Amino acid sequence: MPSPQQARAQASAITSGKTAPEADVAPTSQLRELFDGPRLSPGQRRIAQYLIEHITEAAFLSITDLAERVGVSQPSVTRFAAAVGFSGYPALRESLQAIALSTLGSTPGTLAEVTSNELQAAVDAEIENLENLRRDFTDPDQIIRVGRALSESAPLTVLGLRISGSLAEYFAYAARRIHPDVRVVTRGGSVAYDALLQSREAGGTWVLAFGMPRHAHETLTAMRVARSAGLQVALVTDLGLGPLADEADVTFATGTGSRLVFDSYAAPVVLSAALLQAMTDADPERTQARLEEYEQVAEQHQFFLRD
Repeated sequence: MPSPQQARAQASAITSGKTAPEADVAPTSQLRELFDGPRLSPGQRRIAQYLIEHITEAAFLSITDLAERVGVSQPSVTRFAAAVGFSGYPALRESLQAIALSTLGSTPGTLAEVTSNELQAAVDAEIENLENLRRDFTDPDQIIRVGRALSESAPLTVLGLRISGSLAEYFAYAARRIHPDVRVVTRGGSVAYDALLQSREAGGTWVLAFGMPRHAHETLTAMRVARSAGLQVALVTDLGLGPLADEADVTFATGTGSRLVFDSYAAPVVLSAALLQAMTDADPERTQARLEEYEQVAEQHQFFLRD
């Protein structure tokens, strides 16, 4: 009888293209696409990130109010509008309002609902993150492409420092079931440098990096070291803009839950599982062989309880 992982590997292959009616693109994805093309200054990135995080409110702010909220000057907002391709702030705001209104229209009752308590509000925020991720998955081609590249990289290095270490450990634990050489790096500084350089010398071509808030300087430095060594970097993070994304070859940006004292990571975990699925699809014969071998070892040494 196949293990749950074997059964899922056989039945859950990701299919390219849209097999259902096309869903609306997530508002955050629309905004990131709008802001991702031009080279933005640090101040302009702050404006972009504020708009991404507060679109339903920010789209209706005057230029004075928006500048005050972000902590920049009004001319900075005007220059930002021009940098992202608009004639001025009024034209940008008109585009933002269309996105904001579509957001409100797609979630009937959102404004009228009264959250019973903060825990339910935290769950609601994570549901919204997952809904946005679902829309992003309308076209899975990038997930498929990067999953194939990660599968072919031997060794494959997974980087996650500080709070991101838990996500890196999860991904690496699962990836080792289907990939022959997975190396996880959860310590920064010279330890990370050594691991990244050794991975490249051993023939590795890709690093999967996790960069969750608060974004660490050492993560940025490690990504720069990886790229300078000749490794390509795929990044899972919460921001599609900023220093970490600038250093990545591919960025998967998805929201994190920030309503409680410590952040929660429902959407990044699902995104990680999607990348793992894409890796299994990239080499199904190797996947099956490795899962069968692991099940034999697990049975022999009784790794798991018989539920």
